[in-house]
Amino acid sequence: MFGRIERTLAKWLFSLIGFPNLLVTTHRNIVTAMASQVAKSLLKVSHGSSTVKFDTARRALSVGAALQQKKTLKDRTGKNVVLVDGVRTPFLVSFTDYAKMMPHELARHALLGLLQKTGIKKELVDYIIYGTVIQEVKTSNIAREAALAAGFSDRTPAHTVTMACISANQAITTGIGMIAAGAYDVIVGGGVEFMSDVPIRHSRKMRSLLLRLNRAKTPAQRLSLLATIRPDYFAPELPAVAEFSSGETMGHSADRLAAAFGASRQEQDDYALRSHKCAADARDKGYFTDLVPVKVEGREGVVDKDNGIRVSTPEQLAKLKPAFIKPHGTVTAANASFLTDGASACLIMSEAKAKELGLKPKAYLRDFTYVAQDPVDQLLLGPAYGIPKLLKGAGLTVNDIDTWEIHEAFAGQILANLKALDSDWFATTYLGLQSKFGAPDLSKWNNWGGSLSIGHPFAATGVRLAMHTSHRLVREDGQLGVISACAAGGQGVAMLLERHPDATVN
Repeated sequence: MFGRIERTLAKWLFSLIGFPNLLVTTHRNIVTAMASQVAKSLLKVSHGSSTVKFDTARRALSVGAALQQKKTLKDRTGKNVVLVDGVRTPFLVSFTDYAKMMPHELARHALLGLLQKTGIKKELVDYIIYGTVIQEVKTSNIAREAALAAGFSDRTPAHTVTMACISANQAITTGIGMIAAGAYDVIVGGGVEFMSDVPIRHSRKMRSLLLRLNRAKTPAQRLSLLATIRPDYFAPELPAVAEFSSGETMGHSADRLAAAFGASRQEQDDYALRSHKCAADARDKGYFTDLVPVKVEGREGVVDKDNGIRVSTPEQLAKLKPAFIKPHGTVTAANASFLTDGASACLIMSEAKAKELGLKPKAYLRDFTYVAQDPVDQLLLGPAYGIPKLLKGAGLTVNDIDTWEIHEAFAGQILANLKALDSDWFATTYLGLQSKFGAPDLSKWNNWGGSLSIGHPFAATGVRLAMHTSHRLVREDGQLGVISACAAGGQGVAMLLERHPDATVN
């Protein structure tokens, strides 16, 4: 009789709570346990008054209503893929403390930090995916070199991905796909960027000459080739943060985009100041628990803090001259992200595997999408395209999201995306919507700072966004968080994370 009452109550509670198909397994277990307790209570008072029974049912209803307040999402992979944890090295302004290292060494520190923080054994990692943008030619597959340097088995495969500023996101979502396909159980994803030492090439004329010299068989042939050298052969090819398709630097494009959406210089400076203030506040409160210290050879102590966070004043910011479009541009050194060195790594697996290993995940990796648009006039509008696509696919609106972690390439880029999301014209012209999608609540937006203040190692930022989302959901008692970023080539990403019941901020 007890089992029949328990099953009936469970069905009743599910119907009261609503949307049973959206309930995650954990919440189903909570409801079932709650039904069991109510059934026991009813049996104990079966000879008592109906008032007692009614009170018991009313208490059950109140618990059901509390569960309904937090909207949960259905798993789309069949594996309930989770973000177990993630780490990053301190993000440093390029040409500072990391300057004499190599990229794979910095990545090694992130991988070792992840192993230490999670306690997982290296042998349990099935696959490693790492992102990088400006590649060190000696370590073209930096994922493999970093893994070997960190002591992973030579039987653990690893590959490198590159998708500009969303390379770490690509590493994570590639891992999600591998887990969903059943190919692997435990995956490490991350990225590294090292702008202190980028490859500088000879001119094409010089490269051609040197290759022909290498094939020359006699001294006479070599002398003949050397005699063809001209002064312009010695002009080096410097790497530039510019679009190959248009030749335009990203800063120049950001300046045009800000002007197109009416983002003033003061608005951009105010936003940049907000980013630095939020980052400084979060740092001082000890919220950056994803940081792992780095021991740099020749330096006393360890590097354990980001060094780009600088809270200035509106007056000081206003004095800076335009950096790209002179003299009337609005993008300056202060409202643009700076060249940064840093690395990150995170551990992802199915929820079942995490439980098997005794690990407590931070978040469910619920959904993601990639977008692409005009790389000339809409180079940095990835979030304005990605966020509506992601949320519409999940049946959500901006009001359902508790935290926003959006990559800050430039303050003008952020403001342009916010204005685009809040524009009827943009929605109808480019998104195929009947009206604007709506701008997020800024009180939930990048509350711990962003790339403008913390720094932006191109291929490492995605993990930082994921970890700040996971930890903010706990500290701010939220359920759903969105990550989004623009990228070179006119591309972008948007990802949806859900707080895991076992999540902590450590």
